Amino acid sequence: MSYLPLDQYQRKWIFTHQSMPVPAEDLEQIKPMSAQRAAQFWKDNISAQSPDSERLSSTDWPRKKECWRDEIDWMAEWESDEPDMPSAVLAHLDWQDDVTVYFCYEKYNIIETKWQIFKRHWKNFLFYDDGPILLARRRKETLWFHSDGKVKLGTHE
Repeated sequence: MSYLPLDQYQRKWIFTHQSMPVPAEDLEQIKPMSAQRAAQFWKDNISAQSPDSERLSSTDWPRKKECWRDEIDWMAEWESDEPDMPSAVLAHLDWQDDVTVYFCYEKYNIIETKWQIFKRHWKNFLFYDDGPILLARRRKETLWFHSDGKVKLGTHE
């Protein structure tokens, strides 16, 4: 099985929390990968040896300084009442709404969805902000969120 039903996802509450519930039609498009599929995706796209972003090696592309062009604050927008992502993030990721994106928390915890769903509910995804990396299918632009409220804007190999 490639995906877990959302009901079986250990962090389902981040999408159903009463303070920021995601509508049912959007929940259908939030697809946690099975552990096996997530591990393969992580190995192929982020790191062959490191299980999470805290332990990436200097040879993993996210640790290479040349991949990152800017770093901005995301926490202020996250804490505001406005739903929009930081404008610098939106400018960096000039993607069509139907682009498939992968929000990679760690080796066994990756969510696949569409860019429009991520943009609309980015605050839910960032309830866990311990180094997740956002990638998209056939796109080089990437984001790397940090728990200090910063997000790195860059490109990957």
